[in-house]
Amino acid sequence: MATEATAHGGYLDILRAPHAARLLAGTLVGRLPNGVGPIALTLFVRDQGGSYTLAGGLIAAYGVATAVGQPLLGRAVDLKGQPRVQLPAAVLSALGMVLLAFTGIGNLGLAYAAVVLAGLFTPPLEGGLRALWPSVLGREDRVHRAYALDAVAQEVMFTVGPLLLTLLVSLWSPAAALLVINALGVLGALAVVLSKPSRTWRSAPREAHWLGALRSPGLLALLGSFFFVGLALGSITVAAVSYADDLGTPSVYGWLMAALGLGALLGGVAYGARTWTGAPEKRLRVLVLLLALCYLPLTLTPGPVAMTGLSVLSGVFLAPVLACAFIVVDRHAPAGTVTEAFSWLVTTFGVGSALGSAAAGPAVELAGTATGFAVAGAGGLIALLVLLATGRVLHVPVSPAGPVVQAESDARHAVSAGGPTPVHTEKNTH
Repeated sequence: MATEATAHGGYLDILRAPHAARLLAGTLVGRLPNGVGPIALTLFVRDQGGSYTLAGGLIAAYGVATAVGQPLLGRAVDLKGQPRVQLPAAVLSALGMVLLAFTGIGNLGLAYAAVVLAGLFTPPLEGGLRALWPSVLGREDRVHRAYALDAVAQEVMFTVGPLLLTLLVSLWSPAAALLVINALGVLGALAVVLSKPSRTWRSAPREAHWLGALRSPGLLALLGSFFFVGLALGSITVAAVSYADDLGTPSVYGWLMAALGLGALLGGVAYGARTWTGAPEKRLRVLVLLLALCYLPLTLTPGPVAMTGLSVLSGVFLAPVLACAFIVVDRHAPAGTVTEAFSWLVTTFGVGSALGSAAAGPAVELAGTATGFAVAGAGGLIALLVLLATGRVLHVPVSPAGPVVQAESDARHAVSAGGPTPVHTEKNTH
């Protein structure tokens, strides 16, 4: 069920909360290097006279390193706090790209080492922000709306980021663009870790276990589903390229991707404008079903105008699915592992997206563009089946009272550890 949000409970209420706008903006800027990384690497390699094959290899190495590093750094954040991990990681990641910008691709071993360094130390700012929302906003309904705002802001970043990169390349060069984007990334991370919520945040006490967040059956179920959500999204990017090639109009690809982002933006705004009640696990199943159903019409591959409209539709439920999944992660993450748990979600989604791109390629070559889009629909339906098959474990969250309980636990742990008291109460957030 849902009710209309009041003006007090809307997005402006979230952004007016102390530190909220700074944390959101800092996180988005801090994530720019990772958000535009594949495009930046492609432009840099081509400018250096390298092949698309080399660009793809460097992008793959960067992606794999990021997938490995995110949960490891997320666990380190839970154990050591945000400033001691996020800022050094951001600096090391930026240094990897700086090394590539200055040494070029003449030495392939050094080039690969540079992008692996950059990917491995990409700071888990995304998971860190979601871990901070409960201590910044207090009420559970505000935290849930912040998750929706977070998902919407991601769509803005993935739209503005490439435009900024293109501007920098046109003004200077791909190498200079790499340097500027990564400098901005460090500044974004610095803005986050110097804020009071980041400095005072402490994870809840955690049980020593080598599996960390992965010992939660509910989290594993969610990750299994989101692998296929990522696969669906990744396959759309390849199928859209094939569609544009079929028309002989490469620019159509950009329109389709922009339309998908617009749909996600509209869906996220609408989702966050309402206050939802009931178990988020049940709501997530409905949202994933709607997401899959909206992917299926893409297989019709009509003319460009109609296809653009279908792309908007296909994106409408993406941001709501992400926002709802953030709530489920918070409910199922074992105590003291919330940043790591969010980082696993990011990693699983990214790996699924990469494999979706890889699967759509052969599908398009063997059976045409429509089959590539069919991979997206199949991925969405399999994601739903995973949620249905694991309904029993998802029905029993670790933290049934929601993220505010986690925030209060984190606050008590900070006080007992001798640290400053985090901002987390209702009185303090207004």
